[in-house]
Amino acid sequence: MEEQTRPQRAPPSSQDKIPQQNLESAMAKPQVVVAPVLMSKLSANAPEFYPSGYSNYTESYEDGCEDYPTLSEYVQDFLNHLTEQPGSFETEIEQFAETLNGWVTTDDALKELVELIYQQATSIPNFSYMGARLCNYLSHHLTISPQSGNFRQLLLQRCRTEYEVKDQAAKGDEVTRKRFHAFVLFLGELYLNLEIKGTNGQVTRADILQVGLRELLNALFSNPMDDNLICAVKLLKLTGSVLEDTWKEKGKTDMEEVIQRIENVVLDANCSRDVKQMLLKLVELRSSNWGRVHATSTYREATPENDPNYFMNEPTFYTSEGIPFTAADPDYQEKYQELLEREEFFPDYEENGTDLSGAGDPYLDDIDDEMDPEIEEAYEKFCLESERKRKQ
Repeated sequence: MEEQTRPQRAPPSSQDKIPQQNLESAMAKPQVVVAPVLMSKLSANAPEFYPSGYSNYTESYEDGCEDYPTLSEYVQDFLNHLTEQPGSFETEIEQFAETLNGWVTTDDALKELVELIYQQATSIPNFSYMGARLCNYLSHHLTISPQSGNFRQLLLQRCRTEYEVKDQAAKGDEVTRKRFHAFVLFLGELYLNLEIKGTNGQVTRADILQVGLRELLNALFSNPMDDNLICAVKLLKLTGSVLEDTWKEKGKTDMEEVIQRIENVVLDANCSRDVKQMLLKLVELRSSNWGRVHATSTYREATPENDPNYFMNEPTFYTSEGIPFTAADPDYQEKYQELLEREEFFPDYEENGTDLSGAGDPYLDDIDDEMDPEIEEAYEKFCLESERKRKQ
């Protein structure tokens, strides 16, 4: 047997030689390349993050007023906090008043406090109600009472300053009128929320504010521009029921005069159609006792005379001509009798020789045009009973 010749491999050249160290590296397991670790700048000791516009008043408040260099900054921070979180009023107002009692010790400090609250209540939308509540609480819980007047007296003096220029403000430019309207609505909230405790413990409202609101309404209606009239509508929706009750107790007819003034404005003033609609809706609201429902009123059975909605749920019938009528119609009896005398409620009609009753249709042919006697009897009893109740 011939010996098989194996192919001879050429000896490796110097370029083909693999160094022993590289060979061992190639034989080893592949290494995982680790990316360099970036050092974070975040720190567990960093201050808490607050979104833009968020007030950290609560944290500063818990630390006490020592963190505030001036009374103005402390009060303004609290007012901003109430604006953003009005629900915190009940839980934080007591501590706020206690802090003020230790800080507000001079006439100037008390006047500054009054001015800060007044500016917030008349410059920030929707803060007038909260501002009035705050004024009421401080008027009863601030202990300082200097010769220049206590908190409530200084507040009313500040309001009088604005009140005395009411006629000029009502006919001023747009910016002036806007500031005046904010004052009017704040005064309305003060009238509702500012309580005056008498010597016998009885709680009353400030009569001076009632007189002031009446004169402010005169100023607004005397200058019947749209924004003035809108402000008057807002004020009356807010205070109208209370004002009218108070005037009636004193035998005054001021509300009747106000309503007459509104009707004259609707007829004569060159205000927009939408504003006139607002005024008419206000008159309608007043005619319904300002939307108030007296739950304690005695029950009376509804009749057409005492219930305008008596016929609202009555059935609607149709004559042979298709004219609708109800029990509220004067000739209801005659039309209803004619309805009963009709032999068929749904007569067959033909159009172009085609019977629309469904002749030849097995489904429609099975429909009984006649009302079931028992149902018809019950229906007639129902109609007669409705008629009897209407006549009672």
